Amino acid sequence: MFQGASSLNLDAKGRLSVPTRHRDALGGQITLTRHPDGCLMVFPRAAWEQFRERIAQLPMSAQWSKRIFLGNAQEVEPDGTGRMLIAPELRAAAGLTREVMLLGMGSYLELWDKASYLAQEAQAMQAQLPDVLKDFSF
Repeated sequence: MFQGASSLNLDAKGRLSVPTRHRDALGGQITLTRHPDGCLMVFPRAAWEQFRERIAQLPMSAQWSKRIFLGNAQEVEPDGTGRMLIAPELRAAAGLTREVMLLGMGSYLELWDKASYLAQEAQAMQAQLPDVLKDFSF
């Protein structure tokens, strides 16, 4: 299970040094894809295969969701120092600049442009809790 947030930097070639605490869980084969919220999803192979299967089963009415998730998926292998190259197309799609945030989301990670994430997080902190959480015990 991935959890926690890391403030990181992309290097000049668009590589991200994966934090040590996530390297073993991600393994040697990683899949990156777009998320409709404007970030990238980072999956270890097994979690990606489960997610991919669920997306592939969606009806034709969800064809654009299939295109977003499956059509933009790219497989990446970390180098010997734990860096993964983020393709220029994916960096542009998520608006990734130098400063990024990597967030653990359970079975996968999200990769955000830091300024975009902080702005959206601030909005979310000001909003009311969603109905699904109103009866949740903290």
